[in-house]
Amino acid sequence: MAIEESLVDFLSSVPPWISTIFLAALPISELRGAIPLAIGVYGIEPFDAYVLAVIGNMLPVIPLLLFLEPVSNYLRRFKYMDMFFDWLFNRTRKNHTDRFEKFGILALTLFVAVPLPVTGAWTGCAAAFVFGIRFKWALPAIFLGVLIAGIIVTSLTVAGISIAGI
Repeated sequence: MAIEESLVDFLSSVPPWISTIFLAALPISELRGAIPLAIGVYGIEPFDAYVLAVIGNMLPVIPLLLFLEPVSNYLRRFKYMDMFFDWLFNRTRKNHTDRFEKFGILALTLFVAVPLPVTGAWTGCAAAFVFGIRFKWALPAIFLGVLIAGIIVTSLTVAGISIAGI
């Protein structure tokens, strides 16, 4: 509860555009949470909310793509972390190998583009790592997925607000 209150205090003390970028950069909310908040609560114009959320969602992507392997290799030195990574990677391979073998990079783009829980840029970076997709292919695939997800979320948010008459 204290963490939630701290986050709310932080977000209410900074300009709305910074809050939008910050929320879009977080692994839980990403742009799926940032765009509705920006448009519905902060009153930011839909196009501006979209651009801010895409920027925020892409901020962690390059560091994740570059450092996920070295960090996981370091953490694997510890028994419980090694067990966790084995579980995570095996589960990811089991659930998604067919799609990645069939569709390749397009699968990564579509995976990131679908605005559902446990999809998005953060998970896309993990999938790129697990499936050995090189940085030069993963970055544009994830970026395109983020752009598509942003269009979907922005459209749904605007339609929802219009239907609700807010």
